Amino acid sequence: MVDWQVPLADLDFGAEEKEAVQDVLDRGWLAMGAGVQAFEQEFAGLVGSRHAVAVANGTVSLHLACLALGLGPGDEVIVPSLTFVATAAAILYVGATPVFADIHSEDDLTISPDSIEEAVTDRTRAIMVMHYGGYACDMPAINDLAAKYGLAVIEDAAHAPGAVLDGRGLGVWGAVGSFSFFPNKNMTTAEGGMVVTDDDELAERMRRLRSHGMTTLTWDRHRGHAHSYDVVDLGYNYRLDEVRAAIGRAQLKKLPENNRRRLDLTASYREMLAELAPEITVPFAQHRGTPSCHLLPALLPEGSDRTAFMEQMKAEKIQTSIHYPPIHQFTYYRDNDAVKKVNLDRTAAVAAREVTLPLYASMDTSQVEQVAQAVQRSLQTVRSL
Repeated sequence: MVDWQVPLADLDFGAEEKEAVQDVLDRGWLAMGAGVQAFEQEFAGLVGSRHAVAVANGTVSLHLACLALGLGPGDEVIVPSLTFVATAAAILYVGATPVFADIHSEDDLTISPDSIEEAVTDRTRAIMVMHYGGYACDMPAINDLAAKYGLAVIEDAAHAPGAVLDGRGLGVWGAVGSFSFFPNKNMTTAEGGMVVTDDDELAERMRRLRSHGMTTLTWDRHRGHAHSYDVVDLGYNYRLDEVRAAIGRAQLKKLPENNRRRLDLTASYREMLAELAPEITVPFAQHRGTPSCHLLPALLPEGSDRTAFMEQMKAEKIQTSIHYPPIHQFTYYRDNDAVKKVNLDRTAAVAAREVTLPLYASMDTSQVEQVAQAVQRSLQTVRSL
């Protein structure tokens, strides 16, 4: 195991989270109850949605979105390839067809509206965007396309809690927004997720689907609000528990300041890399809105040996990663007849050069400088090989 001097990501856990968990244990109600409901209300307030539905993880929030919108066999959903595999997998879970679209450019790694329009057919039912790294997709243009062709929009906002575009939170621009609280995200519940919507009917259906299609829950019966229940849909056990909701509520209080800190650190990275390693390109220099800065993606010079560079960074005890290997290049998706794609040249070219550098709220500028200096030395070493 490598003793990283600067890890890729780190948790911001302290007394607040410990006290919140202890309070749940002291109260003795561990299943989905009052704490989950409070977490949902507070998260809805953060993003500006009418409804928020807490779930077991970010992947199932995407699945619930597809289910609630009635997507199924014969339907096509346009989606980026430059994202985590769960974004596309959720489409396959309901029997629909993912259609991979290209990104904007080297500076903007989000899905391109022009590529979306190229992918539209008479079978297209929805567009699933992903706010890469916490930077907003071009939602006004994408919503215009959705209106033009009568499509639903699902936002994978796993990277973007608290991010804003034109005064609106990311996740509330489309019909449904999905969030992940995995440990490497800007806020975490260990495992967990949230799905948000302004549509009352979609919210009610997602709540039923989250808990076996039941009309009342254990918490309702515990409070004496019901004695029995009906099952009105084929549902799932996608619930979030009280312990994770308590952690989430503590994390939610820290999120605005931590996002501001990430924004400042990103600005420091841009300044230092421009000075020490000007060959490196840092995307989103002209980003829209206020991002959550979940990731710090960097593009190596064309022709660079990325593996050798990452090994050199490892020797410097600086952890790096790749976000992401394009989904359409994975073995399962490459030869899958249930998958379609349009021209993905920009995605392939950018993904081959991308390296993700460390970024987390508790970093300081001396660590950013340490990483930038390591990048400079690693590039020089790789060139000399």
